[in-house]
Amino acid sequence: MGRRRAFFISSAWLLMLAACLEARGVSRPGRPDWTFGFAEPEIRMPSEREEAGDDEGQGVRTRWAVLVAGSSGYGNYRHQADVCHAYQILKKGGLKEENIVVFMYDDIAAHQLNPRPGVIINHPSGDDVYAGVPKDYTGENVTAANLYAVLLGDKSAVKGGSGKVVSSKPDDRIFLYYSDHGGPGVLGMPNMPFLYAMDFINVLKKKHAAKGYKEMVIYVEACESGSVFEGIMPKDLDIYVMTASNAQESSFGTYCPGMEPSPPPEYVTCLGDLYSVAWMEDSETHNLKEETVKQQYKTVKLRTSNFNTYNAGSHVMEYGNQSIQDERLYLYQGFDPATVNFPPNRVPPEFMGVINQRDADLHFLWQMYKKTGDNPEKRKEILGQISSTMTHRIHLDGSVKMIGALLYGPEKGSSVLTALREPGLPLVDDWKCLKSMVRVFETHCGSLTQYGMKHMRAFANICNSRVTRELMEEACASACGGHGGLLHPSNLGFST
Repeated sequence: MGRRRAFFISSAWLLMLAACLEARGVSRPGRPDWTFGFAEPEIRMPSEREEAGDDEGQGVRTRWAVLVAGSSGYGNYRHQADVCHAYQILKKGGLKEENIVVFMYDDIAAHQLNPRPGVIINHPSGDDVYAGVPKDYTGENVTAANLYAVLLGDKSAVKGGSGKVVSSKPDDRIFLYYSDHGGPGVLGMPNMPFLYAMDFINVLKKKHAAKGYKEMVIYVEACESGSVFEGIMPKDLDIYVMTASNAQESSFGTYCPGMEPSPPPEYVTCLGDLYSVAWMEDSETHNLKEETVKQQYKTVKLRTSNFNTYNAGSHVMEYGNQSIQDERLYLYQGFDPATVNFPPNRVPPEFMGVINQRDADLHFLWQMYKKTGDNPEKRKEILGQISSTMTHRIHLDGSVKMIGALLYGPEKGSSVLTALREPGLPLVDDWKCLKSMVRVFETHCGSLTQYGMKHMRAFANICNSRVTRELMEEACASACGGHGGLLHPSNLGFST
């Protein structure tokens, strides 16, 4: 198979589309040719027999899983598709429904734009991954607070939903998978506020102190997801973390219209995310009693980098307890007997079509516009949505730039706000200050939205340079003058 040029959609390209209202010519990369997993050994070591005993119902250990889709809206189809797919893998792996907690807004399967009502797919030729997925926390109940309560096993703190929590014991293992938008130090939620890194780490510390698990594995799909753990994730919590990107880069959506393999022609939105489909398609094509966490990391790292083309891929990162790398994946994801004789899979050096997570909403709107045909009212409506989206983006970017100039002067403002700290240091020294500065900004300038999450580093740097809240108030008031309208946090909620 020949190597072909990656399909990559940039912000500049989308801006040009919005301005010119034209789209022509996309390259079509080849699809990897898959063969499959490892053979089951006939002889087991004593430690392997011990682990196998759990599978035979001895009740020594329980596997738990928490799956989180942190977005809503049909344009974010891929995040809920990722989570539903993950559920199917774990269910086939033998995890019990009572031990899998699912967070998803659940507005995709029945959405009027869904060409297959009641069905969600995560691959262009994939099967339905929605069937049977439990509706534990949906709609307004998909919140950071509920996620924290679920992880801590605190039923009294849960608001709404099924009430299911992770009631794990000291010998149990936990697998946590999150898919959504992110920004420096934060992960998105469909209901405000965002998930802030230090709040999440503190929850993990509490779970560890309560002896609520033996070991935990966390996979995170989001832009700048490494920043949630960089410099603040302890190595002594018996937790291994793998993220889709490092602390200062975007992650990518894939299986989008115009790519190859492309979704069926009736779809106008991306079906999955590059990192997420990489680990899930790897899990499906291996005997997980043989594959280790480290082996999956290496395979996923290669595929998520788009085979070392980082302009259309991201750097998969690891944090926490690295010794967990040597353990086999079935301890966390279970084992599907159908994979017992799978030979090792091979990932050929072929590109995946991708789009920056933050531009996927514009790509979705553009696909909608192209399919309106001769319906002038619908075309006008969608162009209005594109225009308002771009207007708010320009407002956010311009406001942050102006605030930097007001605080540090026009020559230094931009460099101070975008400065990167040394590797290994946390995003910010004072997380309370970060929340405070974000709240001040949103009060005067409007909600950050999923796009504006990228500016969290600017607010962190404002805190790191010891700017007072009073000075920030003055700068935001001068830069924005009460801008916000429908996007004001009084309507959408504060991200803090």
